Amino acid sequence: MFSRIALLVLVPTVALAQRPVIEISGANFRPMPLAVAAPLTQDEGAKTSSAEFDAALAFDFAACGLFQVLDRKSFLADPKEGVTASTIQFQRWTDVGAESLVKTQLSTDGASLRADLRLFGVAAGREELKVSESVPSKDARRLAHKLANAVYKHFTRETGPFETRLTFTRKSASGRDVYVSDWDGKNAQRITNGDVNVLPTLVPGGGVAFTSYRSKKPFLFISKGGEPTQLIAKGSMVTGAAFSPDGKRVAVSVSEGENAEIFLANADGSNITKLTDTKFFLNTSPTWSPDGKKIAFVSNRAGNPQIYMMNADGSGAKRLTFQGNYNTTPSWSPRGDLIAFTARDERNAFDLFTVNVENNKVARLTQDASGNEEPVFSPNGRLIMFTSTRGGGRGLYVMTFDGNNQIALPMEKGDVTTPDWAN
Repeated sequence: MFSRIALLVLVPTVALAQRPVIEISGANFRPMPLAVAAPLTQDEGAKTSSAEFDAALAFDFAACGLFQVLDRKSFLADPKEGVTASTIQFQRWTDVGAESLVKTQLSTDGASLRADLRLFGVAAGREELKVSESVPSKDARRLAHKLANAVYKHFTRETGPFETRLTFTRKSASGRDVYVSDWDGKNAQRITNGDVNVLPTLVPGGGVAFTSYRSKKPFLFISKGGEPTQLIAKGSMVTGAAFSPDGKRVAVSVSEGENAEIFLANADGSNITKLTDTKFFLNTSPTWSPDGKKIAFVSNRAGNPQIYMMNADGSGAKRLTFQGNYNTTPSWSPRGDLIAFTARDERNAFDLFTVNVENNKVARLTQDASGNEEPVFSPNGRLIMFTSTRGGGRGLYVMTFDGNNQIALPMEKGDVTTPDWAN
């Protein structure tokens, strides 16, 4: 397993006034034991929102890979215990193995829902973070995501992934539809209605692009809240849209007969130019480096699908993967060092791997858990979303970038495929 980055135990940092920090370096991994007390509610409106808020907050902490969220059934403290240090019996939290403790309090004010979160270091019995946020009362989950991001940033100094967006497709009675949701698959909004719509990608600045069969040929469409409009129509099929990090360019795969090439266009579909030129071979699934200077893609020019990398102008193409004979669906980490991809192993099972773009080292992320495909990195590069059949049917799962802490999203069941994840 690739181990350039892992999560170590909490260590004091003198420069930050003894503030505990989760070091994200080294080869050892130990998630921090975190107790998350049930929210205290101040009024009837807060009670109504409490369960939804609590579920979202608990899932964010459990899925991010930083914490071992302790089972509430083990808690020894009084459920009505207060939220300030002077009212907390810290020894009871020590006795259940907690190193940090999260307390939240909910209240309503007119049409607003307010949450106050306090984070405590259990051993020191000291408050380390206090955050207050308000949202419209209907947005309890978004409120939880805001607070989870604050805790994540407190420990890592990095922006958390919990207020980001997700897109995916779901099988319907009339084909496949595109959805956009919160990062955890909740609050999903359907973007299309009927026909076959595949391979969605979130557009920087808003909107979603996807390949659709709504015209006679599968071409690229874009929706920014209204009726989808055609963006690129070329050849017999346009697939795999990938927008550059600055949102100014889009790379696609254009099929013509037995051939498919990578093309580059302006974000509005204009000025389309060919980047690859390998007659009788397939070049698909472009993905951008975070600096916008390179594009990775899949090509079978060596006889079977492998991951390649080239400059954004099409020059300097080189092969990255040499293990396995069927490597597809690359996703370049926003941190720049890794590309996640799907590979078929020696047992004809599909699993997930990463390849280091500097040294070509390959690390396996999934194994012995049914079929796993279509990885995509979180916007901060710390998590990977993917599809899996391990739960019966095909659903979305999330794990840390090195394959740890694999957990299903709490979303509606269904045949869900091809996630894309962005701010």
